[in-house]
Amino acid sequence: MPLLKRKSFSLVEPPQDLEPHELVYQVRFTKEIFRNYHEYLNRVNLYRNRVWMCKSTGKTNLTYEEALVSEKHAVEKLQELPKELVAPALHIIQFSMLSLKDLADTIATNLEERLYVGSEYYGRKDSGVHLCKILKVVKADNKITKYEVAWLDKNKKTTENGLLDGENLVKKKLPFSRNILKSFIRQSTYRSFPWVLHEKLARKHDISIDPPQELRSKIFFQNGLVVCKKRKKNEEEMKEESGKCKCNKVGSDKLEDDDHQREEPIKYPVDDLLVQPSADDPVFSDRPLPSRDFSVPMECVGDLLMVWDFCTSFSRTLHLWPFSLEDFENVVCHKESNLALIVESHSALLRLLIKDNRKHFWHMKNKKRKITLVNWAEYLCDFLEIIKIPELCSNMTTIKRGHYGLLDANIKLRILKELVNQAFETDVFRDKIDEHINQRQALGATRREEALEAARKEREAKEQLKIQNGHTSESAKSNMHESSENNYSGENGEIAEKSIAEIIASQPKNLLENKHSDASKKMAERQNVDVEVQEVNGKQLSGKELLKQMGDDKKEATEPRSKDQRREYFEREMDKRVIRTNPLGKDRHYNRYWWFRRDGRIFVESSDSKQWGYYSSKEELDALMGSLNCKGERERALHKQLGKFYAKMSSEFEKRSKSFVGKIASEEAVLRRSTRVRATPGVNPANAFLRYVNKWKQD
Repeated sequence: MPLLKRKSFSLVEPPQDLEPHELVYQVRFTKEIFRNYHEYLNRVNLYRNRVWMCKSTGKTNLTYEEALVSEKHAVEKLQELPKELVAPALHIIQFSMLSLKDLADTIATNLEERLYVGSEYYGRKDSGVHLCKILKVVKADNKITKYEVAWLDKNKKTTENGLLDGENLVKKKLPFSRNILKSFIRQSTYRSFPWVLHEKLARKHDISIDPPQELRSKIFFQNGLVVCKKRKKNEEEMKEESGKCKCNKVGSDKLEDDDHQREEPIKYPVDDLLVQPSADDPVFSDRPLPSRDFSVPMECVGDLLMVWDFCTSFSRTLHLWPFSLEDFENVVCHKESNLALIVESHSALLRLLIKDNRKHFWHMKNKKRKITLVNWAEYLCDFLEIIKIPELCSNMTTIKRGHYGLLDANIKLRILKELVNQAFETDVFRDKIDEHINQRQALGATRREEALEAARKEREAKEQLKIQNGHTSESAKSNMHESSENNYSGENGEIAEKSIAEIIASQPKNLLENKHSDASKKMAERQNVDVEVQEVNGKQLSGKELLKQMGDDKKEATEPRSKDQRREYFEREMDKRVIRTNPLGKDRHYNRYWWFRRDGRIFVESSDSKQWGYYSSKEELDALMGSLNCKGERERALHKQLGKFYAKMSSEFEKRSKSFVGKIASEEAVLRRSTRVRATPGVNPANAFLRYVNKWKQD
């Protein structure tokens, strides 16, 4: 069991009068049961603190669960210790007064000299040294111990048997480390200095539990355990001192009782489902209900978002012009078969699979024909035959007849999902991901270097400012000293008529005059230098070249950017190099929140992935952030992420609302147009998906 302050920690016993259907709180890794919520929470917080120590390895600064895992791994490693060496090691440990390190070294030295059955050594044979394994210990009549060994080849297979004495066997490194020995020592004993074995373990290996003669004056047995007399003496002295001041003892007992009755404060954040309302909570706003007006079935929204995000994130790799989520949703639900967006999205994914060198798609590659508007359905049917999914293969007849648009939306998205899953495994896609990872690492290194350089320049500027302040103060003191000498020193030691007040009043004026004169000189020098440079350049350059150079100078002057601009630049470049899209976080009920920068909506996914919704306005975002309780771990992390992207989300919401108003206005303009006017009718933005053109299509 893990140790608390290097002492054993006892677990809470379960209540005796528990009823079968009673609701209780249980700690997952200790199986402790609590009726009181605050007691349970205090115990969980104690287990989460890094105050625990692994009994087997001695590792500190662990949580209780980490210490349990460490002990489990240590026990597994102890199985590496050969059984033949356990008893000799325990004999050395019993009642030893050495430190842990010295005791482990002593055991290792002693065990290296022991030859036991099953161990591997190097034996001398034919004027060489070869690997062998001891099979049997043979004792001859002349009391010389010999060992029957099996000679091993490189693959550790037996070639032949032989008989060797101990002198012809060369020592080999032990098959376990010193750390394993230290864990073995800790696991086998219940106290140190002297190290004392557990009674059951000592009796199992016939090891005496009686202390040696030299230790009997220092230790004694109490309740079957060895106790040091010095420690016992210190405890008795403490009792005597406490007995002399009974009044203080009674008062301290009362204080201890009060401390036990007083509940420990809860350390937040904790698990969200454990957070209870309290008086110091802020006023939380009501969480807004997300919109659910999707055109596709609710169970298909996740596939819709996944396929669209992949196609737009890696549009350059696919040679596919990006398209909006609304257009993609509309085209999936449309009943026409050969829409440009449908054909181009399927064709781009199929081309990526054909370029790959996997055997599955060799049949498609051997056709040696380009994927066009006419034959794309044929390639799609070949793909469905390769993956052999019965639900999708049953629709091949409809696709071959040219009626792809008549398929259900969920079938269309299932086909696209399988295409994307196969695209994930292509070498082209993996190389692109590796390239993005390397580029992101390079951007991160550049950002760190710029931050270090900016910090260095800031330190240098502060140092120069300190030096300048020091010089100005020294010059001011020297000027004061000179003026005082000139004004106060007269003939024959007489004091000048000017008073101290007049001298002090004149000092700032003199300093200001000096500063103004220095500044005017510097300005004149700069102007002269600028005039000279312009004259020289004017002689060498024409008028256009001079204007160009002036433009370049202005550009260089504006190159140093602020920290915010550089940060925005790096974030923008990082966003271009997509690796994967991760959710913003989860709320207390494990609902996931997604943000896609190309859409401008916050999508909400239920914990079972069966329900979806979205927020599309700044007011909904503010209400969502106001409803999150930062005392919970999940909602605290979600609130942090929403705050990080708050400015971007607000601007995207504003753009979306403006475009939405523009769409409504254009639709109304189309409806209100008079039939008597022969002007060309306006374009309905709701049908934008019908006019899609792939501008990045390969020839």
